[in-house]
Amino acid sequence: MQKTIDFISEKTNNFMPEIGIILGSGLGDFVKNLDSISIPYSEIPGFETSSVQGHAGQLVFAEINGKKTVIMQGRYHFYEGHPMDKVVFPIKVMKKLGIKTLILTNAAGAVNTSFNPADLMIITDHINFMGTNPLIGKNDDSLGVRFPDMSEVYKKNLINLAQNCSKEIDIEIQTGVYAACTGPSYETPAEINMLRTLGADAVGMSTVPEAIIANYCGINVLGISCITNATAGTKSTPLSHQEVVETANIAKNNFQSLLLKILEKV
Repeated sequence: MQKTIDFISEKTNNFMPEIGIILGSGLGDFVKNLDSISIPYSEIPGFETSSVQGHAGQLVFAEINGKKTVIMQGRYHFYEGHPMDKVVFPIKVMKKLGIKTLILTNAAGAVNTSFNPADLMIITDHINFMGTNPLIGKNDDSLGVRFPDMSEVYKKNLINLAQNCSKEIDIEIQTGVYAACTGPSYETPAEINMLRTLGADAVGMSTVPEAIIANYCGINVLGISCITNATAGTKSTPLSHQEVVETANIAKNNFQSLLLKILEKV
């Protein structure tokens, strides 16, 4: 960890971010026109690389609307074969760098039948169906307590702020519960019915481990899902990752406008 921090501090001239952002599938264009410092994951000690389309795989440091931010342009996933401690390692690094707030974004499938592709959904809570927890193992007392409370992982004040921001820029957004499964296969119709019965509104293959670790570390979390596809059993055509990336591209203008407004207000 210290080797990672020292490397990043040297590369960024001791840039001290206050807000962290993780950009999900197809949402990486947010960093395109920023005056920034970018470091490929492959160069950072302790970091893994992402092999998934729509994840550029670099850590970006920039000041946006007066806020110092560190941005993961793409993430790596449990289903890629990375151990869970590696999947959440960047969150612990962000904590050590000084962030107080983390904005998690993802591409997700619609479980709620009233949602449409290209909708944005503010995450109000989550269901962990990944079969594991990133806190399993020896506890690091310097980061958090052994048994962290999970009553309000996604902070209500940040949810309200995001909703108010959406009204200011006239973008309609949804709110709901995000369910995380391991992937990489998409869910079956029976699994989607189960998730819907249990109260999920969207489903994906990321975000929850990061949210658990951020909450454990005392970081305030805001989650935003870009609804990129209908789920199995609700459409006649097969699901594909290409569809996910293409729909995220359609939604990117609204997503970027909302994220910029949130950064202005947070």
